[in-house]
Amino acid sequence: MAEKSFEVSRLPGFATVAILVFIALYLPICTLVFFSFNAGTTLSVWQGFSWRWYIEAWENDVVQAAALRSLQIAVSASFIATVVATMAALATTRRRAFRGQTAIYAFINQPLMVPEIVTAVALLIVFGVIKAWTGYQGLWYLILAHSAFCVPFAYLPIRARLEGMDLSLESAAADLYANPWQTFRFVTLPLLSPGIAAGAMLAFVISLDDVVITEFVKSAGQDTLPTYMLGQLRRTLTPEVNAISTGLLVLTVLLLVGFSLINRKKN
Repeated sequence: MAEKSFEVSRLPGFATVAILVFIALYLPICTLVFFSFNAGTTLSVWQGFSWRWYIEAWENDVVQAAALRSLQIAVSASFIATVVATMAALATTRRRAFRGQTAIYAFINQPLMVPEIVTAVALLIVFGVIKAWTGYQGLWYLILAHSAFCVPFAYLPIRARLEGMDLSLESAAADLYANPWQTFRFVTLPLLSPGIAAGAMLAFVISLDDVVITEFVKSAGQDTLPTYMLGQLRRTLTPEVNAISTGLLVLTVLLLVGFSLINRKKN
């Protein structure tokens, strides 16, 4: 008699628990999106449908500057973090196991294990010393801080992709007299590209919505969109914050959909 395979979905109450979890996750987001179309000035009293707060946010020069600054930092940080993460993943997976390999994994993933506030304070101290020495107050401090924080987020999907790849293809390229660079360019990189795209997208999203590190590292006049929203919450609370949050949500969803379509096409 064949044994029945265990399926968690057959457990009593599984559907109820799953529904409750989804409600807890998405009901606050749906509420935020709903009240972003509120014509009134309060966050919780519906006073009619209106695009008012989207128009005000779009025409707000401060919001535009903060949005462009956020995109500039996120694009730069995700690019740097993805390049570093790709090199780290290749260095830790395309060789035999060695002593200290676990310590290197822990070192790369350190931002995930240490509280973000600790990383922010450490970066504040280091960059404060550099600012005192050089006098430079530019945006590169934020870019480097976000890059360092985003490396493990890009590293994990890239490493997972490398560990799932068939090494025989790279061995075949070497047997056909391809040098290491040719093997990487024509074999490894095309196969690794979905993992690189996933890592870059994850790093971009993490950088785009970071508040803690940005709040500690930024100089005067370097507000990003999340820190601008935090400042607004401390002063005047209007549905404009809901409209900006909804815009960020739409951008994230579009990135996810775009990546899924690209990945499906490559597969």
